[in-house]
Amino acid sequence: MEDNRKKVLIICTGNSCRSQMAEAIINHDLSNRWLAYSAGTNPSKLNPWAIQVMSEIGIDISGQRSKSVKEFLNRNDLDLVITVCDNARETCPIFPAKVKHLHIGFEDPAPFSDNPPEIALPVFRKIRDKIREKLNFVLENFDL
Repeated sequence: MEDNRKKVLIICTGNSCRSQMAEAIINHDLSNRWLAYSAGTNPSKLNPWAIQVMSEIGIDISGQRSKSVKEFLNRNDLDLVITVCDNARETCPIFPAKVKHLHIGFEDPAPFSDNPPEIALPVFRKIRDKIREKLNFVLENFDL
């Protein structure tokens, strides 16, 4: 059976927090219309706070890994690329295939990673909720 879902790549710098949460939220909430992937312009590792705040809403991202945007450059099946941080927007490589680009920036929660849970978790939750609200709205109303 052919998969007719649109494919979206979410890009940030480290592929540790925002793009990982966005990928999982889209694949959870909009799986009937979209298939999401995520990557980083300078990939690092999955942030433990991102794993925790996603598990709080019933989405397990513990098996995901940080990926380089280079892994996706030669794909010709992407319909949309969304950058979620200014650095990624500025350093995003050119995709050989014709693909639409959007920039929807979100605050980076990673600088709060070394704080105690009572400081870090509210920041990660706020960004998670903003990502869910904004990306779900954009993709539900996006016409390719």
